Amino acid sequence: MWRRVASLSSSISSSFLAQTASRLNTWESLTTGIAQQAKGVIAPKEKTPFITFVLGGPGSGKGTQCIKIVETFGFAHLSAGDLLRREIASKSADGAMILNTIKEGKIVPSQVTVKLIQKEMELSDNHKFLIDGFPRTEENRVSFEQIIGVEPNVVLFFDCPEEEMVKRVLNRNEGRVDDNLETIKKRLTVFQALSLPVINYYSEKGKLYTIKAIGTEDEIFEQVRPIFAAFEKRPSL
Repeated sequence: MWRRVASLSSSISSSFLAQTASRLNTWESLTTGIAQQAKGVIAPKEKTPFITFVLGGPGSGKGTQCIKIVETFGFAHLSAGDLLRREIASKSADGAMILNTIKEGKIVPSQVTVKLIQKEMELSDNHKFLIDGFPRTEENRVSFEQIIGVEPNVVLFFDCPEEEMVKRVLNRNEGRVDDNLETIKKRLTVFQALSLPVINYYSEKGKLYTIKAIGTEDEIFEQVRPIFAAFEKRPSL
């Protein structure tokens, strides 16, 4: 009888412990998710986000190439510049500050830009993100990695001569507030001073791919295609 009771007791204890462990695991998962959301970390989706940063001065052609990458490899395209301009148009509290900052050729505060990027990532069902024109400074880079909680998988740098970039920007006639000669010159100066450390950082980490941004759109894309074609064969993409 004692053996039966002991056996039953052992069975009940095992069952109770298993249920308790299961409940603790569930609670830990929930609280971890809540803590991550409180810190601003994106909750994990079915797949780990695959993030590509696209860098280059104004008029380097990175926006055009982003469109081709999206069409070919199915990324969600997030343009930091477009997000900032949209915020200006929305007449939000940050909009006036962003407008004045851009007109002066300066960099918008990292927290503001990262917040806009984070919101778009959270709303997307995609797990592959092409982030265009960001990070432009080391502060941008650090803020993104701290707030979003991940590093990029790939960093593309579109290397283009300054005179070519100026010509392209002045000829595109898209009505942007920062598409004038004075502002372009300021933006190029800022890019050279602040973005090169970011480019060098990712180069040292082995994540940087430099694209010679001279030639036709198709010719430039032929430098880009093999990079993502190689990653597409891996489970991470």
